[in-house]
Amino acid sequence: MDRSFHRNPRPAPLLCAVAPLLLLGPAALAQAVPSPATDAAALVRRAVANHVAAEASHHPQRFVLHKKDDRHDYTQEVIETRQGDVALSVAANGAPLNPDLRQTQIDRLNNLDAHPNLQEHRLKREQEDNARVNKLMRLLPDAFVYHYDSTVPCVVVVPPYVAVPGEPIPPPPGTPVPSAQCYHLTFRPNPSWNPPDLESKIMRGMAGEVWIETSQERLTRLNAHLIADVDFGWGIIGRLDKGGTIFLEQTEMEGNDWELTRMKLNLTGKALIVKTLSYHLTQEMARYSPVPADLDYHKAIRMLESEPQPQGK
Repeated sequence: MDRSFHRNPRPAPLLCAVAPLLLLGPAALAQAVPSPATDAAALVRRAVANHVAAEASHHPQRFVLHKKDDRHDYTQEVIETRQGDVALSVAANGAPLNPDLRQTQIDRLNNLDAHPNLQEHRLKREQEDNARVNKLMRLLPDAFVYHYDSTVPCVVVVPPYVAVPGEPIPPPPGTPVPSAQCYHLTFRPNPSWNPPDLESKIMRGMAGEVWIETSQERLTRLNAHLIADVDFGWGIIGRLDKGGTIFLEQTEMEGNDWELTRMKLNLTGKALIVKTLSYHLTQEMARYSPVPADLDYHKAIRMLESEPQPQGK
């Protein structure tokens, strides 16, 4: 599912297959920590359970999203609400939107405001995506064979900076960034595991590394690659080529809240036997701040529309 710059950022089916690999949580300052249990899969299983527990108490956020793929390069302001996300594009290709595109964005939001059924449809898609991710998360401990490598320092508290044209670049932090401790694990496909559906088949061809923050046993980073071609539907529906890469990272925000801040996908293959598939995505999310839990999507739209349009230099 392509997400052009005028749409809300929702996971595409491919992203739903890889997003559960990022199960993140709070960090602690550097300190001596014991080695993890000899059963590394049990450690990952606990990380999954910790993630699910944190998701149940997730507080809605406002953030800035920058996405660049093969066709688009845009920046959005996004607000989460109980009726689903709403978003307003503020820049494209590194420059503020021209007046016509800006008005198109405002018209789209006004139409969404006037037709709740459209937002209900968007919320349903979000819920379906989340349910798909949660289903795949539960497969992680069994889909891979994990090996504990070492315990290493890891920085988990510095979110990326997403530039908005016309806004000043903040100065670098004046104090050293505190370091946490992370278990470093490698993983490879479990040869005795059988994927229950097409979406989960990508796990059969994936290997890489994960970093699990030690104090809360939560995954903080994933760096994976495809070690073999992965066929979907006996290769008729599609195939992902060996050599593709996936990188995911989440960062600790204030109040022990953890949010996805970086994602990079570089994947190639075939769709429906003959159509070339090329998926190169870089996505960064920053400037997270909580919004009222009872904020509805109508009010969120008005908040976005009231923001001044960024001005170019």
